[in-house]
Amino acid sequence: MEITKLFLITYFAALAGVIPPGLINMSVAKTCVQHGRKNGLLVAIGACVIVVIQALIAVLLARYIFGNPFVQNMLLRTGLVIFLIMAVFFFLKAKQSHVKKVKISKKRGLRSFGKGLAISTLNVLPIPYFCALGAALNVSGKVEYDVMAITVFVLAAAVGTFTTLYLYVLFFARIEKRSESFAKYSNYFMAVLMIILMLITVVRIFYYE
Repeated sequence: MEITKLFLITYFAALAGVIPPGLINMSVAKTCVQHGRKNGLLVAIGACVIVVIQALIAVLLARYIFGNPFVQNMLLRTGLVIFLIMAVFFFLKAKQSHVKKVKISKKRGLRSFGKGLAISTLNVLPIPYFCALGAALNVSGKVEYDVMAITVFVLAAAVGTFTTLYLYVLFFARIEKRSESFAKYSNYFMAVLMIILMLITVVRIFYYE
């Protein structure tokens, strides 16, 4: 019973965590527009492979991180640097004087999968998110993170994330005719999103200090 509850709670928490527009789901959407639904799906699969690793790290380190303020503060500072780099990248990309019209390509295959791996690796948000979830699930002490529980937690996190990303694939694949404007404004959107996350991270750094 506890294993079932662990799976369901983790699944829906992971599903909900990817619903707001963010780095990974917007990248999946852009790939669908630029290179077709199949390549967008490969980006989603690549991202979920990294989510498996991130969820595993998170659940193993949950107690340690929340019991050590120094480690928690360093995690926030690392995220701040990454958000800054990504904000500059997306802003410069959106400011390009000419946005080329995108042609649908269905022969990217492993490149799209690799893109999912790379983007998901740069996204550090799932680690603290799953850390908090793992700690919250064990507040009562009923969840013992043995091999079975860890496997269920990681699997649920990956499947929940993939569910939402797949919904992004289904939805955004329908707007191929507006690929040029979507590519431009989605870059602006992600640049603004990175700035907002930077500000939130700065506030949290000072708060924890």
